[in-house]
Amino acid sequence: MALGSLLPELAPGGSGRTPLIERVARWAADKPDAPAYTFVDYSLDPAGVKVTATWADTHRRARAMAARLRAAAEPGERAALLLPQTLDYMMTMLGALYSHVVAVPLFSPDLPGHAERLLGAYTDAAPAVIVTSRDGLPHVDKFLADNDVPRPREIVVADEVDDALAADWRDEPIGFDDLAYLQYTSGSTRRPAGVEITHGNVTANAAQLWAGWAPDRPQPELVSWLPLFHDMGLISTMALPMVNGDHAIYTDPVSFVMNPMRWLELIAERPGKNVYTAGPNFAYEYVASQATPERLAGLDLSGLVTCLNGAEPIRTSTLSVFAGTFGPAGLRPGAQAPGYGLAEATVFVSAAADDTPPTVVHADREALTRGELVPCAEGSDRAAALVSCGGPVGQIVAIVDPETRREQPDGRVGEIWVHGPNTARGYWRNPERSRETFGGELAEPGGLPAGPWLRTGDYGVVHEGRLYVTGRIKDLIIVDGRNHYPQDIEVTAQEAHDAIRPDHVAAFSVQGEDSGELLVVVAERNRRVPLARLDLDEVETAVRAAVNVEHEMSVHDFLLVEPGAVVRTSSGKIARSATRQRYLDGALPTTRQRLESRRKDG
Repeated sequence: MALGSLLPELAPGGSGRTPLIERVARWAADKPDAPAYTFVDYSLDPAGVKVTATWADTHRRARAMAARLRAAAEPGERAALLLPQTLDYMMTMLGALYSHVVAVPLFSPDLPGHAERLLGAYTDAAPAVIVTSRDGLPHVDKFLADNDVPRPREIVVADEVDDALAADWRDEPIGFDDLAYLQYTSGSTRRPAGVEITHGNVTANAAQLWAGWAPDRPQPELVSWLPLFHDMGLISTMALPMVNGDHAIYTDPVSFVMNPMRWLELIAERPGKNVYTAGPNFAYEYVASQATPERLAGLDLSGLVTCLNGAEPIRTSTLSVFAGTFGPAGLRPGAQAPGYGLAEATVFVSAAADDTPPTVVHADREALTRGELVPCAEGSDRAAALVSCGGPVGQIVAIVDPETRREQPDGRVGEIWVHGPNTARGYWRNPERSRETFGGELAEPGGLPAGPWLRTGDYGVVHEGRLYVTGRIKDLIIVDGRNHYPQDIEVTAQEAHDAIRPDHVAAFSVQGEDSGELLVVVAERNRRVPLARLDLDEVETAVRAAVNVEHEMSVHDFLLVEPGAVVRTSSGKIARSATRQRYLDGALPTTRQRLESRRKDG
């Protein structure tokens, strides 16, 4: 069954065919003094220092950056953004969109935990120019010196670009099919792949997201901490305000991690406004865990219209904990909006943003292993909770058998395929993988477009007009002829013992010596359980028993590993294939090894 339809204003000749970046000039003329982007800097003051660019400021600074970029690079060449998340980052992105120089939104090389991703993306993009900040320049110099990569033709220091250069910029025609930027997405084992995002993709997805969030209230504002080098952060923070000339308030991810309550405090500071925000599942659980009675006192979240939850599997427990924690602070029951998206669709595909509490269906786990969604009672031992991601806006989603390429009926699991003006045109310099991912053709289209369709690689199902995501195709575990979704096994494992760190478990299969696949579970140790109290055999027994009872399958091998050992993607998802490879290589630091080392030293 297919969901959704296309937006007529985005069709050829429609009113929405103006490239989004051109609207900056419109808002600069119509409301020059209205705030466009506000960056909140917590590095100078724990209370936060706000720096705001009006629409007139934004127009001027973006044009100045466009002129500076074109002095350093030709149209079509790449500019790598290796600078901290500040107001300069935003102005650099907008300037690149003006300039026809292809932006590569990345990050300063001193950001911890992302060195391999940065090297892979930089090497693949082969930028002609790097944009950084004065403070970031030493880190860029070290990155170039430490790695065997080509030096750029020039390094531009964003905070030293003269705004007077705006007068030198002459507008050039921008086509919907012109390449705007490369959005690098890290798979679990592949090198980062640059998704080619066009101006038409950005324009369409911003309009789709705005329509999906249904902001029919006056003075909407966006509050975010999401990284601008990630698809959800970039589109929600940069592109969304440009649709209607609204206001975005944002900080950097490190400030959120250091003090997650800053996120909700920024939302509560907007009295009389209608606020929208977004984040991955872990962020909602994290901020709820840090909400003390003192921090909740005086917090008013009644202005929070929608908080989109996406980018990773959505847990029903997180929805409940977030609602229970912040309901007393004014959070409306319908504010939480589970959604689904991916970089290859620019970002946004669907969301349940209809001002009602999230819809959860309890499916028979045994039927799911056969590829069917059969509802069952919530308290059933066989129940698997699935969270509705609503429906698409301005695009079409179909559930398709990936082998036969035929659309599946309501209730039947298949691959999620997407068709719309937001789907990217391909991967940078990778035609074979582009054809595989973006060239889907339906065998029997009926009333649907024959193609091209984006093949997402995600399994999903449509039930009663709503989309439910069930898992990644490549992560599916097939044991004794039955399909098992790894995230279900991971939840079972993490709930089996308090020594296991929540949301840091990877379940995958390995090939047995004789035949068939065998289940392996790798779980990180919870730091809150002291090593001296840890009984490794007890933890392993608990996990094996829980998986056997809940999923009727045996665990071939269980490893309790040290914090940080389970590999994650740049968006925070569990990278099962990469963790599996580390397991096969014997490269996982186990807690057993640490305990043995302590005994020898002690």
